[in-house]
Amino acid sequence: MGRIQRKKTNDRPKVKSDKSQSAAEVQNGNRAPVKNTSASAGSRQSVKAPVNYPGKKYVDVSIQFLREVKVELRKVTWPSRKQTIGSTIVVIILVLIITFILWIADIGLSSLINRVIQ
Repeated sequence: MGRIQRKKTNDRPKVKSDKSQSAAEVQNGNRAPVKNTSASAGSRQSVKAPVNYPGKKYVDVSIQFLREVKVELRKVTWPSRKQTIGSTIVVIILVLIITFILWIADIGLSSLINRVIQ
């Protein structure tokens, strides 16, 4: 059974560097200003750290499993009420027949063992 994979999102904002500019931008003189990323910069962007707690992996795996169950349940073709009642009656009749056969076999084997012991 294949696994459903979801897109991984990157929560970090994208920062355009000088190297990522196209050649046309450089030729036209449209250069993006370079941001000061040194420690002496007045304000630093805070990047949200991923939550790490014991059992996070199991929670993520469980959530993914439940999502896959939900997808699979949408694919199920459920029987109608009439089909369900018919199948239930067939099962009950077969259980009664097998019960009767096993009861006869039990009586026969019990009487055979009683005769061997006497």
